[in-house]
Amino acid sequence: MKTPDAVDVDALRASFSGQVLVPGTDRYEQARRIWNALIDRRPAVIARGQTTADVVRAVEFGRERRLPLAIRGGGHNIAGSALVNDGLVVDLSAMRRVTVDAGARRASVEPGALLADVDAATQAHDLAVPVGLNSTTGIAGLTLGGGFGWLSRKHGMTVDSLESAEVVTAAGQVLEADATRHADLFWALRGGGGNFGVVTRFGFRLYPVGPNLLSGLIVFDARDARKVLEGYRAFIASAPDELSVWGILRQAPPLPFLPAPVHGRPVLALAVLHAGEPAEGQRLIAPLLELATPLGTHLGVQPFVKWQQAFDPLLAPGVRNYWKSHNLTQLEDGLFDAALEALERMPAPGCEIFLAALGGATLRPAPDATAYPHRDTRFVINVHARWQDPGDDARCIAWARSFFEAAARFATGSVYVNFLTDDERDRVQAAYGPNYRRLAAIKRTYDPANLFRSNQNIQPA
Repeated sequence: MKTPDAVDVDALRASFSGQVLVPGTDRYEQARRIWNALIDRRPAVIARGQTTADVVRAVEFGRERRLPLAIRGGGHNIAGSALVNDGLVVDLSAMRRVTVDAGARRASVEPGALLADVDAATQAHDLAVPVGLNSTTGIAGLTLGGGFGWLSRKHGMTVDSLESAEVVTAAGQVLEADATRHADLFWALRGGGGNFGVVTRFGFRLYPVGPNLLSGLIVFDARDARKVLEGYRAFIASAPDELSVWGILRQAPPLPFLPAPVHGRPVLALAVLHAGEPAEGQRLIAPLLELATPLGTHLGVQPFVKWQQAFDPLLAPGVRNYWKSHNLTQLEDGLFDAALEALERMPAPGCEIFLAALGGATLRPAPDATAYPHRDTRFVINVHARWQDPGDDARCIAWARSFFEAAARFATGSVYVNFLTDDERDRVQAAYGPNYRRLAAIKRTYDPANLFRSNQNIQPA
């Protein structure tokens, strides 16, 4: 395996409409930065394409020279799969167009688009596709792993809204995949990660949403967290699909609606979105305000796009991140004990334990309807270690692993693939579950040499 020399790179540039970046330039240094600052890799070449033809050329260039290959969309993956040392990065970040056909309720989305791009384009027509909660996330990685967010209880996983994809294969072919064309590939793309090719266009079904919805935060003192969590468990069990309520255990950030003495104290925040009539949402969430006396609330009717960006400051790029995740079918008392004990030991202000409630439309498809298999998952619990100083690496990572281990006996053993860190190769089969063998067979068809392996990798059967 050799690093491409100047002649090789010049040959790529001659047939490439985008930028070809190599070490030694400011543009290269900027292009190799990704969301998770814990990841520091140095590709030999970064090919930032503008068209599908550029992607074909870059894939062929990497394959012919047997270079390690990585695909960058939003660069948000926690494991750093957007980068590879001494190889080629096919960078899609300049391909960000989103085209909406409001009458047909369809959107065509390029793979470099961020969730903010998708939300802005679709909400211009009071439409949306269910995506994640951090607007700087890339649509490609989110979708290929499954995708869930505030609208998922009502409208399903992101992959449940995917209707077509344009894909560049390892052989350099451009295929249109949907329910009737290359249906095996289309099935695999809906949850199988970046294992099967480079998606250069996503076709989504859209739903009427908003534009103004009830959303916001209810913040409780950590001393009340146990009874609030118990009340939340009972509340969410009968909540309608339109209502999403997620929990965050962390040190209180300096939010303007919280009194200054609260800043930095351990808290439990309930984050709320009602994807229906705001007045009905107000009625539905009233019991949450009675679980204990809140330290502060920030609830109201606001544009959905604004709520989609509400957590961006807490998940800003350029910070060191180490995450661990479990899927759950229920919330047990012992899990609450483990979470509250970890809250007392949080090693840095940016660390948190995050509880997402799924259910509703996410449960209805069969486990083999898409490559994403975990249709029994009602909750996802994450431990997010986030810190600035490299000197804190060991203790922050140890804290995250400690909670993960304490919570494991309350979990299903499965995991959402987009939350796997780089040191969790042993959990890859758990991420794909009962669909792994079928995915491995499809991998053999479309990528028999495993060119696309900088990911949560599926080995060709």
